[in-house]
Amino acid sequence: MGTGNGHHPRRLDTCLVIAVANQKGGVGKTTTSINLAAGLALRGRRVLLLDLDPQANSTLSYLPYEAAGLSAYDFLMDVKLDPVTIVQPTPVPGLDLLPSRISLAKLESRLVGEFDAPYRLKDRLEALRRVYDVIVIDTPPTLGLITVNALVAASHVLIPIQSSYFAMEGTDDLLETIDKVKARPNPNLQVLGVVITLHDKRTALARDIYRQIYEVFGDKVFETVISKSVRLEESPAYRESIFTFAPQSSGAVEYARLCEEVLRRV
Repeated sequence: MGTGNGHHPRRLDTCLVIAVANQKGGVGKTTTSINLAAGLALRGRRVLLLDLDPQANSTLSYLPYEAAGLSAYDFLMDVKLDPVTIVQPTPVPGLDLLPSRISLAKLESRLVGEFDAPYRLKDRLEALRRVYDVIVIDTPPTLGLITVNALVAASHVLIPIQSSYFAMEGTDDLLETIDKVKARPNPNLQVLGVVITLHDKRTALARDIYRQIYEVFGDKVFETVISKSVRLEESPAYRESIFTFAPQSSGAVEYARLCEEVLRRV
């Protein structure tokens, strides 16, 4: 792809596929997915946000529900369907969305027993890898077949961990799943990093949790910590990323920093 002129950042040589995963709910997974995708698009990358969560929160952050049309379910189940017909533009320049709908909840039962079940997403993404620099995948809060598909298709996994007393609970299961995926279907999968979210730096507990997470993950922990922020919670209701909704907010500054760190690491 080569380097562009001064106005364009270096195109990435291969498409980065980043699965944002943690089977614990409420850890800021969707917030991280929508703002990482928007932030990378604002840095001149062509980005696809792929919503693989049946709750469709990433989709609803950019599109009204009735506008979703065909969804990730159709994308994964109908191999004859051209993926480009499902992808929708978002208000963020350079950012497209492959939407989710509640029908995605049926996917696991439909795929169980199919010999290519864990590879379905990887195969379907082939055509889209040529179009985008980065594909960000928002995964459901479970370690089922959908998340496994995301990990098999991904080049990198980014793990948001909430700064809370039970932060590390379940992380062992996630790391074990990542190891299994690396052992067989996707030996090139890399942990891009762990981002601490919903952090309240005023409390001693939060500082304590930060230390605990650092002890487990070491330099995989991103320097950027995402603070608890009302602005971050509000922005999806207005169908905006934090960068246009509250550009001066701590959330916008922190997610911009996280994007820079991500680009440095890859």
